[in-house]
Amino acid sequence: MSGALAGIVADALRTASHDIESVEGKPYRPAESSDLADRVTRALNAAGLRADEPVLVRIGNRTSDIGSLLGVWQAGAVAVPAHIGAAPATLASLKGATGARFQIDGDQLQRFGEAVPPERPLLDGAALIIFTSGSTGQPKGVVVGHDRLARKLTVLDRLLSPRADDAVLVPLQMTFIFGLWVALLTLRAGARLILVPKFSGDAIARGLGMGATVLAGVPSMYRSLLASPGFVMPKLRLAMTGGEVLPRPLALALRKVAPNAALYDLFGLTETGTCDFVLGPDAQPDGFGSIGMPTESVEFRIEDGELQVCSPFAMLGYLDNPELTAASINDRYFKTGDLVRLRPDGHVELIGRAKDIVSRGGNKIAPLEIDNLICEHPGVAAALCAGVPDERLGEAIHAVVVPRGGVQMSVEHLRDWLSARTERYKVPDVIRFADALPAGSTGKADRRAVAALTRKPPARDASNEIE
Repeated sequence: MSGALAGIVADALRTASHDIESVEGKPYRPAESSDLADRVTRALNAAGLRADEPVLVRIGNRTSDIGSLLGVWQAGAVAVPAHIGAAPATLASLKGATGARFQIDGDQLQRFGEAVPPERPLLDGAALIIFTSGSTGQPKGVVVGHDRLARKLTVLDRLLSPRADDAVLVPLQMTFIFGLWVALLTLRAGARLILVPKFSGDAIARGLGMGATVLAGVPSMYRSLLASPGFVMPKLRLAMTGGEVLPRPLALALRKVAPNAALYDLFGLTETGTCDFVLGPDAQPDGFGSIGMPTESVEFRIEDGELQVCSPFAMLGYLDNPELTAASINDRYFKTGDLVRLRPDGHVELIGRAKDIVSRGGNKIAPLEIDNLICEHPGVAAALCAGVPDERLGEAIHAVVVPRGGVQMSVEHLRDWLSARTERYKVPDVIRFADALPAGSTGKADRRAVAALTRKPPARDASNEIE
């Protein structure tokens, strides 16, 4: 059977009055997408596809990608998104983890082998297997159900109110849940979908020039845009962000360059069905610094400082790992690994990830707290801290700091500024200035990559010296 998402996309294409567009490349007419999907379905069925079988789908935010996904779902298969630029080792890992025999790239079918993957009851009704990295960096296959994601789209439609006359600009890769649900919600609403294959300031400018009224991105993308002098988005009606914490200074700066846009900060995990919390425009600016309140039908609790979420839209489980699935759930509540506190106004405030906590000389420090404090400096655009092994302290705090354009700053000045505002043991031991924060494949800031930057020999510049 094809599943709920196939029905949503097929219906959207059947009634669509807009092409699927891109800031580069040709648009795809709705009928073209439907025809491509039918070709994919026929090819998979002719190749002997079995129900609920995983199929790799190459994704690059191309206008043809929607048709590819629809074709896989129509065939009754489970889509495993893989970026078109993925390294051979990554593809080999995905094939090994899923047992996939087939890959779809556009409407082209590639067969990897003849061995039929095992039957997995967990994949009954599944739409997607999305691989995310855990605390050890070992990818985990999150199985997303058709019906659960379809129902979450209904909730998001009520929350965000996309309109048929909107043009939604999506620089988020559709290999990940954030980019995918934004694209699906756009189609469901009958709005224009404008895809960005590769994020850049020029690409976003082209999309805005195409009449975009809605933009979805992670904070790192917005930081990059705001670094361009004179950048403004006056025609933007709605700005969505998520995937990482939205610092108050960045939120305020974003409101200035997009004065007519309602800003929605969304927080959630792939495992819990995405967008578990929202800080909407009605709660701003007093709510800045928090992740807001739970979205519709989502419940939460805080156990020993950890955020735990109960959602009817949550994953079906981790692929081939029932032990990890069971260990991640406590009496219906998913253990997120996020450390939070409840504010007097009822908002949930993120302190950091349990796995990120730094033990410096016996003192426990949340890097996110230091990130936020550094970003309060008027000359700082972004900051990212992490614990790095240290012979004397056990762990030292290293920080990568991105100054605002044109600002000259020394390590000594920033340390003095921080020392006046927090305990001495929380001031980073090593500070390195950079043009941008290290980012992972999703575009989110990558805390695990901090040490690789801070351990490099510093440039011989007075503003970049490390004590």
